[in-house]
Amino acid sequence: MLLSIETRLANLLNINEHQIKNTIILLDEGATVPFIARYRKEVTGGLDDTQLRMLAEKLIYLRELDERREIILKSISEQEKLTPELEAAILAADNKTTLEDLYLPYKPKRRTKAQIAKEAGLEPLTLSLLENQNQDPITLAQSFLNPEKSINTPEEALEGARFIALDIFAENATLLAKLRERFTSEGLITAKLVEGKEEVGIKFTDYFNHQELIKHIPSHRALAILRGNNEGILTIAVEYPEQHTLLRGEFSDYENLIKNEFEISDDKAASSWLRDCVRLAWKAKIYPSLENELISNMRESADNEAIKVFGTNLRNLLLQAPAGSKTTIGLDPGIRTGVKVAVVDNTGKVLNTSTIYPFTRNVDEAMLVLAKLIKAYNTELISIGNGTASRETEQFVKELLKQYKEIQVQIVVVSEAGASVYSASEFAAKEFPDLDVSLRGAVSIARRLQDPLAELVKIDPKSIGVGQYQHDVNQTRLAQTLENVVEDCVNAVGVDVNTASVPLLAKVSGLNSVIANNIVSYRDSNGKFKDRNELIKVSRLGEKTFEQCAGFLRINDGNNPLDKSAVHPESYPLVEAIATKLQVKISDLVGNNQLLNSIKPTDFVTDKYGLPTISDVLKELDKPGRDPRGEFKTAQFKDGVNEITDLQIGMELEGVITNVANFGAFVDIGVHQDGLVHISAIADQYVANPNDVLKVGQIVKVRVEEVDVKRKRIALTMKGLNKLNIPNSSGGAANRRPAKENKPQTNDNSMAAAFAKLKRL
Repeated sequence: MLLSIETRLANLLNINEHQIKNTIILLDEGATVPFIARYRKEVTGGLDDTQLRMLAEKLIYLRELDERREIILKSISEQEKLTPELEAAILAADNKTTLEDLYLPYKPKRRTKAQIAKEAGLEPLTLSLLENQNQDPITLAQSFLNPEKSINTPEEALEGARFIALDIFAENATLLAKLRERFTSEGLITAKLVEGKEEVGIKFTDYFNHQELIKHIPSHRALAILRGNNEGILTIAVEYPEQHTLLRGEFSDYENLIKNEFEISDDKAASSWLRDCVRLAWKAKIYPSLENELISNMRESADNEAIKVFGTNLRNLLLQAPAGSKTTIGLDPGIRTGVKVAVVDNTGKVLNTSTIYPFTRNVDEAMLVLAKLIKAYNTELISIGNGTASRETEQFVKELLKQYKEIQVQIVVVSEAGASVYSASEFAAKEFPDLDVSLRGAVSIARRLQDPLAELVKIDPKSIGVGQYQHDVNQTRLAQTLENVVEDCVNAVGVDVNTASVPLLAKVSGLNSVIANNIVSYRDSNGKFKDRNELIKVSRLGEKTFEQCAGFLRINDGNNPLDKSAVHPESYPLVEAIATKLQVKISDLVGNNQLLNSIKPTDFVTDKYGLPTISDVLKELDKPGRDPRGEFKTAQFKDGVNEITDLQIGMELEGVITNVANFGAFVDIGVHQDGLVHISAIADQYVANPNDVLKVGQIVKVRVEEVDVKRKRIALTMKGLNKLNIPNSSGGAANRRPAKENKPQTNDNSMAAAFAKLKRL
């Protein structure tokens, strides 16, 4: 009997079945994960966004599995081959692999040699030899000659019977499960250089003769090997330990598994023929199939891990603390083409643009132009893109400040990843139709300092550059994961409906680009929104959409003080009840910590409002519209260290983390080439996963360990330089390393060098 999806999900995720049922109803009704996580805690039992994302993903998988199960049952039933035992096994299959294994013998196939042999009446010959191995194959085959089917000799009959035997061995679900389990456990992924590709494949040097257990290979190595294979530099295979050591005539452990499963003897009349069938089945059918399956699984596992890393990095990047609503000048550095300048006000509106040439023309003239812009608009921040000539541009601004001592501005170097993509985008063209493409980049650099989230949502996440082989992984899954991350971040922060761009609004729960455009059009025609209820007047924004989006849209300085908070309009009556009981106005309640602390949440529990909702409302009233992002901080790059050639071994520097991978973290130290802190150099204690300790945008201190100027590689260490919150290992002690496993040695002696290359692959 097939268990319900709710029961299976509850067992799979270790979540109460009642929570699962309620959540599925909400998802099927079109509720978004951010909305459910924040405003339906009573219904879901407090499931967070991570649990909800996992539940939604597994729900899709199980529904697809059940659909496939029905198709398979129908197909086998129509063939009149569905036995009670087979049906029970199919109903019990909990994954697609097992399901397809069971279906394999009954799956309609093209006309194979085995099928032709069956049509010639040779299946009874095969089954007879398997059931009674004392029979002589040649003698028995005499009874199956069929000239009309071109079976003229016993040898031809046995040849056809062999193809049938191969299918029987290769399509046995129980046997396949045993073989797969063993092969998955001890299979070795091997990579070898394609002859003559040494020079063009230099970046894959570490994998020219590489071998390791496929179950242990980390995602970055798997993806590197797969890329090398795709580019024709490497050949890859999955081998088993005894593959090249067996003596002639010896059976491998895998062939013995097949032989034992079908109880094939070594000393009977049909033994030799059956053993030959076993060997051929393994080498020609089962082994190639399992090899392809393991490589496919390796790719999928590596994809999943890389996508997870990318998602984590993107989340941390999007949730970097904003510098805030301050007039900012964005500088997009360039030497020959000049430094592009854009002045934006505290809302991000472009006030002025210019191009200066401090490196190829009169530097005093460039300083004068920039100084006038700073003074004219009371600039508070200068945002400099970290690309080519960024350190030179930073030094130029510092010299300007020395000459114009009356100017007080803060200089910040920001990542310009994706700025060029935004500049050339359709949205940028609509936003700044009269602005040169190069100047749009300076605008983006200024705005991403003011509010990284609001600006970065305009850019395809894959162009931001915080991923691990993001162009090699499954693009559909990657896109979906990144969409989920962006959606979660935008809704966690909230959006000012009166200033937000279309791309930002489109990421709000329940909204899309069409409705986002309609909101902006309404805003342009009617002025700022005065309260949330006015959103209903927007074209195509109906009641259901309003329910999903209203709590995440903020209206500052509106008619209702609650509109600037994350309190959902459906909870406004609750706030009114609290204010009435305390005999105060709602405006007096908002932000009044002393008054709010006097409230007993249990006093307001009703059928409509449970404790989770009431607690969330009280927290939000205490700090309405609070930004979950941290305090704004900047890294201070060392003066005089502008190029990789300026680095010296032992030099201690401050930098900002630009990318976190499973093997370590890349750090921008202001020399146009990120350095690598390998996982072993993060701390004195053992670090199991860099993502547990570090995040994109984090400011850290590092020490230079090694510099390879020619290959542009920088090895850094953080040991003894930072206070890090390092989680304890599963064994309890933070400095306890997991026990080493017995596994084949690899030739990966240049791992640090390979890691440094990863950023550029």
